[in-house]
Amino acid sequence: MKKPDKPLIWLYGEIKTPPFSASARIEAGFLFRLLQMEEKLSMPHSRPIPSIGKNCHELRINDENVTWRIIYRIDSDAIVILDVFNKKTQQTPKAVIDVCKKRIKEYDND
Repeated sequence: MKKPDKPLIWLYGEIKTPPFSASARIEAGFLFRLLQMEEKLSMPHSRPIPSIGKNCHELRINDENVTWRIIYRIDSDAIVILDVFNKKTQQTPKAVIDVCKKRIKEYDND
């Protein structure tokens, strides 16, 4: 018997056209579908971000002129989306890390 797919729980952000191009939105949807089916993603599509929390990752979507990042956490029962933003530097901004930690804490306490 096939396990049911994990739901996506959006705590913040959305993926729509615009600002995402249609191809970037489709790529993000495809990658999230793999995660829902419990596929493991790695570089160049995803990398772990332990500074935010356990099982937290950064999905990388290269668009026409923008590089999108989607911060998510893999829980046993869901994929929790913490933030969506366009990344302009090599490092994840401290403000993004802090707000993602806050969202995780609030989500876990609910």
